[in-house]
Amino acid sequence: MTRIDFYVLSSDQTSDGDLFACRLAEKAYRAGLRVLIAVDDRERAEQLDTLLWTFREDSFLPHASQSAGERAAVEINCGEEPEQHHGLLINLCTSVPGWFSRFERLAEIVVQQPEALARSRSRFGHFRDRGYPLQSHRIGN
Repeated sequence: MTRIDFYVLSSDQTSDGDLFACRLAEKAYRAGLRVLIAVDDRERAEQLDTLLWTFREDSFLPHASQSAGERAAVEINCGEEPEQHHGLLINLCTSVPGWFSRFERLAEIVVQQPEALARSRSRFGHFRDRGYPLQSHRIGN
């Protein structure tokens, strides 16, 4: 069963959530997991692609857009059916992809915005009621 982690950031900035997603993807990659980062649209995917190149000056995180057909340790998904991923799904979408249960882990990143907080509360209850193992982590600046 998919383990679900909620990472609750103290920031109200979406950009801080994206930066945290990059750091989480790097940590998972170094632990040997394949990572899929799900976003809502191509514009957000392009922003994340740029951020994955620049978020740290001293490291390289091999990544690609899933739609490009390239296989990479970290892939960015904006609605496509995932392929062989079984590691970590980092969800940056406004909804939870229907195929999340194919993954060992699901990471929900929550910023301090009213809409994001309401979505995360609803998701937490949904997953809890279905018996998924849940963890919540408070992340400071």
